[in-house]
Amino acid sequence: MNVTDYNFDLPQELIAQDPLEDRSSSRLLVLNKETGEMEHRVFRDIVEYLHPGDCLVINDTKVIPARLLGVKEDTGAHVEVLLLKRKENDIWETLVKPGKKCRPGAVLSFGDGLLKGTVLDVVDEGNRLIQFSYEGIFEQILDQLGQMPLPPYITHQLKDKNRYQTVYAVHEGSAAAPTAGLHFTKELLKQIEDMGVKIAHVTLHVGLGTFRPVKVDNILDHHMHSEFYMVEESEAKKINDTKAEGGRVICVGTTSCRTIESATDENGILKAGSGWTEIFIYPGYKFKILDCLITNFHLPESTLVMLVSALAGRENILNAYQEAIKERYRFFSFGDAMFIK
Repeated sequence: MNVTDYNFDLPQELIAQDPLEDRSSSRLLVLNKETGEMEHRVFRDIVEYLHPGDCLVINDTKVIPARLLGVKEDTGAHVEVLLLKRKENDIWETLVKPGKKCRPGAVLSFGDGLLKGTVLDVVDEGNRLIQFSYEGIFEQILDQLGQMPLPPYITHQLKDKNRYQTVYAVHEGSAAAPTAGLHFTKELLKQIEDMGVKIAHVTLHVGLGTFRPVKVDNILDHHMHSEFYMVEESEAKKINDTKAEGGRVICVGTTSCRTIESATDENGILKAGSGWTEIFIYPGYKFKILDCLITNFHLPESTLVMLVSALAGRENILNAYQEAIKERYRFFSFGDAMFIK
C-alpha cells in the first residue's frame, strides 16, 4: 500500500484559518459508506441522522497551552518549546526549535524567569527531555505563559483560547484538539441526549503525531506515535449496552475511534481501563465496535485519511474529498465536518 494512494490536491485557500462564530453552523457532508452516496447539510442537522438507542462517543481531553516562547539563558537566543508528554518530577518530553542549539545542560527561561527549563537529554526524533523549575502551580504558570499549540497550517492568531477546546473538554493533557468535537454546542448535545441518544465520554490525549505526514513509501512501514487513553467502567457499559441492544456506536472524531478500537477485545467487548495505544487503522482493518464516524477533513497522505478510508473505502473517501473541494468546503482543524454512516 503506497502512501501516494492517499494524496489529493487541496487549494490553499480552503484551509480554514479561523473558527466560525457559531460552532454548529459549519457544513456537513454526509457519506454513505456502503453506496458512496453524498448529501450536503449543516452540522446541526446531525440530529436527523441519529436515532434513539444510538451512542455518541466523545473525547473529553483538554488541550493545554503547550507552546512556550522563551530564551536561552546564556545567549538570549529565542527558543520555542512545545510540551508533548508529561513524565515524572516536572520532566516533559518536548519539541524544541531551534533544536540544535539546545543541547543537554542548556537552561531556558520563560516569562522573565517565571518558568525555567533545563535540557536533560535528546530522545526519539530529536525531542528533548526538559526539567522545569518554578514557584507555585505549574498549570497556572502555563496558563499565564503558554499559547495554544495550533497546527502548522493555521497561521492566524487565535483570539479566544476556548475556541480550540471542545465544550466538553475536562481532562488536561492534549497537544492538539480532537477537532471533530469543535462543532458541538452544549445546546446541541442536550438536544441529542433528549432524543434518547446516549453520550459516552472517553479520554485520549492527542499527540502531535496526528499532524505528522507519513514519511515512508509503504504505509505498512509507518510507526505510529503513542497516545494515552482512559475508559471508565460506566462509559464502557454505555457503549457495550448500545451494541447489545442493536444501537449504533458513533464516534466523534478519529481520537474517540482509536480509543475504543484499542480498548475493545476480539469479541467486540469494550474493556474499561487506561494505557498507551499505537493503533494504526488503514484499509483492511476490521472495526471491532465502531459503526459510524463524525470527522473533519484530513491532510493528504496522513494516517487519518487512511483511517477514514478503512471505514468507508479509499475510493469513496477520495470522491467525497473531491466533492468537498468542488463545493468549497473548509478543511482541517477549524473546517467543516463529515458524517460517515
